[in-house]
Amino acid sequence: MLPFSELTALSPVDGRYGGKVTALRPFFSEFALIRYRVMVEIRWLQALAQESDIAEVPRLSDRSHALLDALIHEFSISDAEAIKAIERTTNHDVKAVEYFLKEKFADHQELHAICEFVHFGCTSEDINNLSYALMLRDGRNQVIVPAIEKLANCLAEMADAFADLPMLARTHGQPASPTTMGKELANVVARIDHVRNQIASTQIRGKFNGAVGNFNAHLAAYPELDWPAISRRFVENLDLDWQAMTTQIEPHDDLAALCHAMVRLHTILIDLDRDLWGYIALGYFRQRMVEGEVGSSTMPHKVNPIDFENSEGNAGIANAIFEHLAAKLPISRWQRDLSDSTVLRNFGAAFGHSLLAIESSYRGLAKLEIDATRLAAELENAWEVLAEPIQTVMRRYDVPKPYEKLKALTRGHAQMDPLALKAFVSSLPIPQDAQDALSAMTPGTYIGNAASATRQFLKERSGKR
Repeated sequence: MLPFSELTALSPVDGRYGGKVTALRPFFSEFALIRYRVMVEIRWLQALAQESDIAEVPRLSDRSHALLDALIHEFSISDAEAIKAIERTTNHDVKAVEYFLKEKFADHQELHAICEFVHFGCTSEDINNLSYALMLRDGRNQVIVPAIEKLANCLAEMADAFADLPMLARTHGQPASPTTMGKELANVVARIDHVRNQIASTQIRGKFNGAVGNFNAHLAAYPELDWPAISRRFVENLDLDWQAMTTQIEPHDDLAALCHAMVRLHTILIDLDRDLWGYIALGYFRQRMVEGEVGSSTMPHKVNPIDFENSEGNAGIANAIFEHLAAKLPISRWQRDLSDSTVLRNFGAAFGHSLLAIESSYRGLAKLEIDATRLAAELENAWEVLAEPIQTVMRRYDVPKPYEKLKALTRGHAQMDPLALKAFVSSLPIPQDAQDALSAMTPGTYIGNAASATRQFLKERSGKR
């Protein structure tokens, strides 16, 4: 059997790209899931000890709390391996965590005395849904959101630098009213900021109410206790939102919302990647060469836009997984089926491809150099775009058939002669100041409020940070 390594891994997230997603491993690996389960089990035992009405679980000493906290904060690979060894006998991953903790309590008199309250009243889903909720919250907040912000900030810096740099726009692939490169990048920043806020603010709820959501076992043992209140305190003390009404499983609607928000992020990324790929092809951007890097195995001159292509590909894979997660997770037969269990384990792969997409796009941006001369040359060869402002001014002054006259003058010409355009303007029956303004206009100055809108947007964005 081949030993596991970067070369033998089945998934590129753990193989070829493993070194680029290491930041996610503390949150989305099997080790991380086991550690979160241990955390939830321990925090539940501590919560029970805080309830003065449960005489069988007295308040814990500082020494016991210290030991329990250490089991969480010092949880190691060897601890996870010990749990996996137990699982090989139990064939149940959560029960293995319970047995592991009981073993840890064996030599500690105070904790051993209450060891049967480990996993008290719980179904495995109580532990699992909170573990995944904590995993998603932490991985999102500590890795994914900062990566999104880094990309957005890089784009914002470029938008600021190119706010006044005119460029020929293209609608339907054809020359259209000019804009600025900064404005086009600022458009993307606004989209990423919006979806970043949706990702960061999506509620992640947790349930903790037993086998079918009715506190059946809890009330059988302690009918006098307010178990919904106890459950709510416990879940909210984990810094999660409490889900009151459930079957055995937390319905995962919030997880679906988070997945959908991630899909929108990746769709924006794909849009950006393809546009930048196109701008590189048009010569608007050059790419800085990396020493030793090969663009083509046979064409030595090539510097390919591989980072944007890599980003596009990984964003697509991430979306395929997130879309399945969003469609699958909120559905469970009757009070519970296990089809979500194996699906939930793919959050790591989904976020892995997401991080690769974000970082690849960021890496590509860092290599770009603008070719202002190329942008100016394209504008100089596109005087036909001034047909729009001319016919619009003609409308103001009630010149008959303005659109049709400009259509006849400009449409279908390979290249518009600026002198012919100026001659047409000088023949118009409009006020002299309007005629002078149109005559002075060039494709490079016909940019509307692109520059000012970009600067205003960036100023407001900076004020919110």
